[in-house]
Amino acid sequence: MSLPQVATKPPGKSWRDINQERKALKRQRNEEKIVKREKKMLLEKELEEKVKEECEKEKKYAEISTVSIAVPGSILENAQSAELRTYLAGQIARAACVFSVDEVIVFDDIGDKLNTKKSKLEDGDGVIVARKSCVQLARILQYLECPQYLRKHFFPIHKDLEFAGLLNPLDAPHHLRMSNDFKFREGITMNKKVKPGKGSQVNVGLLKDVSTDKLLNPGIRVTVKMLPTSEGGKKLKGKIVSLATPRAETGVYWGYTVRIANNLSQVFTQCPYKDGYDLTVGTSDKGNPIDDIPHKAVTFNHALIVFGGLHGIEAALESDEQLQVNDASLLFNHYVNVLPNQGSRTIRTEEAILIALTSLKAKLKPNNAPMVFKEGGIATSSIYSMQKNYNSAVADSNVDLSKFD
Repeated sequence: MSLPQVATKPPGKSWRDINQERKALKRQRNEEKIVKREKKMLLEKELEEKVKEECEKEKKYAEISTVSIAVPGSILENAQSAELRTYLAGQIARAACVFSVDEVIVFDDIGDKLNTKKSKLEDGDGVIVARKSCVQLARILQYLECPQYLRKHFFPIHKDLEFAGLLNPLDAPHHLRMSNDFKFREGITMNKKVKPGKGSQVNVGLLKDVSTDKLLNPGIRVTVKMLPTSEGGKKLKGKIVSLATPRAETGVYWGYTVRIANNLSQVFTQCPYKDGYDLTVGTSDKGNPIDDIPHKAVTFNHALIVFGGLHGIEAALESDEQLQVNDASLLFNHYVNVLPNQGSRTIRTEEAILIALTSLKAKLKPNNAPMVFKEGGIATSSIYSMQKNYNSAVADSNVDLSKFD
């Protein structure tokens, strides 16, 4: 049987001194615990404030005024060949990019009255089944908006994109090259193993993937804010942000989104913005002259401009059973004729988009317009850079070009 251990007093110390030392040690430990608890509370408070600040920022970004256009997919059916159908879609994409359109809606203006072929398109919300011409137009619009280095990941070989190589590039600011040094980039989350607590690796079109702050499923398109790297640091770090953040922080145009509506009513009812479109404009040769609208007289948060097909918006209204209205002008705040006294009997939709956006630019006034982009780092015109490189190459060479004059 073992005897209980008895505390022995260290030599040269009294029990009183030992007890005082123990009390002091206990007091020190308690103070350390209190300091640790306060630090933890402070960190939690800072984190809470940071999250709150981020939420406020996101809310502020969501309030930036936007412009959406709605285009009927049936216009592709009027083209004579597959090449012309593709080129027509490219013209619409170019117009949307040039005028900094935020959303392009492709709607079916014919409906199910005619037995037409259906097709499928994968979207952020799932797989959408719609009229074949609508799906093809939406697919080409998405393809052209996507940065070149991401296209192989999101667009497998498809018949709708057979002649996409003929199309003019958008040259949009977010189509960054490897040499461009801009703080935002579009990327795709990669299927790579990461350490616990770390975020996804994202391919943003650079030689190395970027380590981010959020762990997401592979194959998702994300917008990444590039973080400054430490001196000598090899790893690229970034933060995943919303699609609206680049334009809100810098004012740079960051492309458009695409959605499909199976009829005219879905153009309005499936609006992605919380409070819907507060300004709707219909375009028709039966509308009021656009010059009747005073300069910068129409304010908006989210504007929607709807274009008709071969038979106009009236035909789209007639084919939509959900809209119980006889007069198309009643659907819109403004029903305008963008080019009164036109020389041709008809204005093609791709032409009407350019004319309408040009005319309305002077009439509309956004309540919360994005700031003017004044930073550097984005891609310059490819034509300009090629010309510049050619001129510098000629200047550097000593070749006699007089025989070509």
